[in-house]
Amino acid sequence: MIRLYSDRDLLDAVKQKRKLFLIFWIVTGIVAAGFLACVILYLRLPYHDERGNIIVAVTSVLMALYLIFCFPYVGICLKRVRSYCKMLRFFTEGLKESAVLPFVDIEDWTTRDGVDVNVAVFGVKNIKRDEMMYRHIYVDGEKEFPPFRAGDMVKLVTQGNLLLEYEILTPHETEGETVIQQQTTQQGEV
Repeated sequence: MIRLYSDRDLLDAVKQKRKLFLIFWIVTGIVAAGFLACVILYLRLPYHDERGNIIVAVTSVLMALYLIFCFPYVGICLKRVRSYCKMLRFFTEGLKESAVLPFVDIEDWTTRDGVDVNVAVFGVKNIKRDEMMYRHIYVDGEKEFPPFRAGDMVKLVTQGNLLLEYEILTPHETEGETVIQQQTTQQGEV
């Protein structure tokens, strides 16, 4: 069985999350210190001083720049890293499901719980209706997509429809491999 995730993946994701949080708190500290300095300067000015308007303008620009930084940084970077860490922690608990299914197709990318994933479609035989149903298995977009081809029988280990491990039981041969095998068998017969 080929495992998509190692123990190192969670450690790397947590390290990246800590680094991003550190950057966020450093920027927040710098902005807070600048804001506090502006407030202290403003309070020390004499009554009706012309420099008060400049300090208010600097404070407003500082807060505007901080908000412009925070929305994309927290809303995109930190949220995605936290979702990825949550997904990796989810693998350590809960039930894992194993099945042998035929691979059918690949669908477009989607986002599941804040993580970008590829969608692999596998066929599942419905016993009651005697028809083929389809199961969508999510493959992490950070990992390389497994070399599945239509018709391959694949043994899967999933958790919550996220692929953890796989093994291709009946791989299809490429045309080049078939030609080489035919040539070697013909040479062996001569």
